[in-house]
Amino acid sequence: MRYWLMKSEPDEASIDHLAHAPKKTLPWTGVRNYQARNFMRDAMQVGDGVLFYHSSCPEPGIAGIAKVASAAYPDPTQFDAKSPYFDPKSTQETPRWLLVDVSFVKKTPLISLAELRAHEELADMQVLARGNRLSITPVTESQWRFITEHLAGK
Repeated sequence: MRYWLMKSEPDEASIDHLAHAPKKTLPWTGVRNYQARNFMRDAMQVGDGVLFYHSSCPEPGIAGIAKVASAAYPDPTQFDAKSPYFDPKSTQETPRWLLVDVSFVKKTPLISLAELRAHEELADMQVLARGNRLSITPVTESQWRFITEHLAGK
């Protein structure tokens, strides 16, 4: 099993949206970074743990726990000319962008960036690295354990 931190803007898809979605599952649409896409395509597996992170908002941070609920498949927003995620170079035959479905596990008290930075055990988390803009980053088993056992249950 692997672990991931996945960022979403809460006005687009929040932990509450996920909790109230049909089957408590949402497609993780709109990823337009090759490295993040490759994580979904090559490394993510059904059942992997997800730290659901709210980004581009007044207080960014981990807002809940989820899990990967599907293998990667083509993101339909790349084909929709009305979507902000439309990609005219992508075709049904050769899609460029993928997504995975993510399922709700639980909502947590918001674990802010400042709180994450305050713990030496998390110093190497990619989300804390200067300049990190990736919407999906791997999380180590020890980081996952520390967050889920010490921070997410407060």
